[in-house]
Amino acid sequence: MKLLCGGALSLIVALAIGLGLAAPALATPSIVIDVASGQVLEQDQATAVWFPASTTKLMTAYVALDAVRKGRITLDTPLVVSERATQQAPSKMGFRIGQQVTLRNALVMLMVKSANDIAVTIAEGVSGSVEAFAGEMNQASAAIGMKESYWVNPNGLPDDRQVTSARDLALLGRALLVDFPESADLYHIGAFRIGRRIMPTHNGLLKVYPGADGMKTGFTCPAGYNLVASATRGSRRLITVVLGAPSGMARTLRTAELFDRAFQGAQTQGAASELPGPGVGPAPDQRDKICLRRGKAYKQYVAEFEDAPIEMIGDGGKKSSEGGAAHLKPQPLSFEPIVVHTGPVEGYAGPVAKPRDPKLAVGADDPSGPKLVPAPLAEPGKLVVWSAAGAKALATTEDDADAEQPHGKSGKHKLKGKGHPHASAKAQDRADNGDDASDAGAAKAKPHKHGPGKAKHRSSHSTASAHSSRLAEAQ
Repeated sequence: MKLLCGGALSLIVALAIGLGLAAPALATPSIVIDVASGQVLEQDQATAVWFPASTTKLMTAYVALDAVRKGRITLDTPLVVSERATQQAPSKMGFRIGQQVTLRNALVMLMVKSANDIAVTIAEGVSGSVEAFAGEMNQASAAIGMKESYWVNPNGLPDDRQVTSARDLALLGRALLVDFPESADLYHIGAFRIGRRIMPTHNGLLKVYPGADGMKTGFTCPAGYNLVASATRGSRRLITVVLGAPSGMARTLRTAELFDRAFQGAQTQGAASELPGPGVGPAPDQRDKICLRRGKAYKQYVAEFEDAPIEMIGDGGKKSSEGGAAHLKPQPLSFEPIVVHTGPVEGYAGPVAKPRDPKLAVGADDPSGPKLVPAPLAEPGKLVVWSAAGAKALATTEDDADAEQPHGKSGKHKLKGKGHPHASAKAQDRADNGDDASDAGAAKAKPHKHGPGKAKHRSSHSTASAHSSRLAEAQ
């Protein structure tokens, strides 16, 4: 899938500036650590308490993967979308109440789309309720050694109680890579396709920095632009965290600078876990610095496409905030989307995970259905969330689904294939996409019922059209 258009570079950057994405320099806590040793290579205010925004979803993934490893749930277990999930603010998938999505596909949507409704669906499926899941997040956080972190929700939507630090997020990123190495590819997915919609990653660094291979972005007005990133050169893998950047562009450039210096031979400064810090406390609110005098359209735009201007960068000589040159790729990468879907995998006969009493195991709230009982720890190398092998495992789904051709100038989709055996292509697209038309780039379609009332729903145009629509709306 082509995410970039060279001829539109100057226009998009100009629009980004017009939208206020370039802002005065702010305090940006940061840290770089070595994954193998946990040693600090560079840090600035690394233990300052901060709002995590959507980097929270890394902790959500950790708790979910830990539950899989302990046999409480499987990656193929279908999760049921609840009313509470549908009420979450964007970014979101917009599935209907009662729709199902497997934990494996939900994790992909969580990391790539940063879907807040999916985060709640995962939390309720794993632990029974958001509150119980938040308790597990805090238990895992303490076990990892995170000292400035406290969690109350699985998606990072604003809550003054939910805080973290750059050091803690670096420790979390390292724990994901060390404790669940088989799942590392989950944080490197560039795009996914569901029905006829293609969703690109929010992480602009994956496209423009040589060696970048994960992890998660985050943005809210109180937090600013956050990023937990990993990159590898040779046999050395580093994690860099930047918090509170004034724009997606500044966040990516700052992270690239820190990686550059660290890979060039920075000296270790001691273990990240040993840095002195204040512990859990209040975080500074960046709302007036990040979103002051910016309207609702702007805020919704960045919630859905927080790195859209970064996708258009790719100037290897782009100047950093400190006067250096960030080493970015002359031509940003484009990604072939992987395929995800709603509903259970073919032949699945196990329990379904839905909101329930947190004391009950998955399926235990359904007397007539199968129960999921604790199993031994997964064998090393068996807990695969996504990889090349995972792509092959979904080959059947790819064959059965409508295959999307490259978009022509008109922006229309050309489809091929026999479609789904149980429904028409349009019906399956509606089932996969849900009835929520909140995503950008929607095209007109006939309205159909949604719950007790009616809502108009639209199928998506190309990603480029989506971005253009959002930019025009925000402007």
